Amino acid sequence: MLFYFTGTGNSLYAAKGIEKNPLSIPQVMRGTELDFSAEQIGIVAPIYGHEVPHMVKEFLRRAKFHTDYFYMVLTYGSRHGGAAELAYLLCRSCGIRLSYINVLMMADNWLPGFDMEEQIKLDKRVEEHLAVIAADIQSRRKMIAPVTDADRAAHAQFLEGMKHLPPDAWQHLLRVTDDCTGCGLCARVCPSASVRMEGGRAVHIPGNCQTCLACAHLCPQKAVQLNIPEKNPNARYRNPYITVNEIIQANNQTQTDQS
Repeated sequence: MLFYFTGTGNSLYAAKGIEKNPLSIPQVMRGTELDFSAEQIGIVAPIYGHEVPHMVKEFLRRAKFHTDYFYMVLTYGSRHGGAAELAYLLCRSCGIRLSYINVLMMADNWLPGFDMEEQIKLDKRVEEHLAVIAADIQSRRKMIAPVTDADRAAHAQFLEGMKHLPPDAWQHLLRVTDDCTGCGLCARVCPSASVRMEGGRAVHIPGNCQTCLACAHLCPQKAVQLNIPEKNPNARYRNPYITVNEIIQANNQTQTDQS
């Protein structure tokens, strides 16, 4: 049993490399029964600010997992900042006993920091590293990915920078421009119903945004923009092995188009 959270397809791709039919955390969270039993249970999720998204944290806190082997795979783009250690501490606070945590470097979709045209050119040996992780899990290897003092310092630096921002800064990261044609795709790829259609156009609703940037990356018109500078406003990203429809099925919280 494997659960995943994805914005632009990276973590879904990784999850499918481990288990054939992984389960979407945004869709599972729609249900009322969060009690799971299996020989092994896993989580695949990206890290934002070196930690898993808020929805994944909520899932870990609310759900009950009955298994002898619980594992996590955390996808990241440039530096993980000790994500394995932070995830271990989170799970321990949730009463979850972890057997295995590893990190997987993939394309970084953080638009303020990276040019997507450059990201897709980089060879991060994803398939090679994913195969090692899948083999580890199949053999039930017990391991927590190592974390260095430099990793911890990177996370401390990030937290220090966040002190200078309003607590809800990331909730106001996105805006919808007049280029919006009302196609509704942004609303269907949003895992937290933070983009809605009102009067024939998209509106971003702050409060529960996961900052996954799925809406910005997948808008056909690039009408979903950031309120801070981007490295390349003309470039967007989606994992080339994951379809838009798969991301819709994973994240759609609207009343229609549910699969």
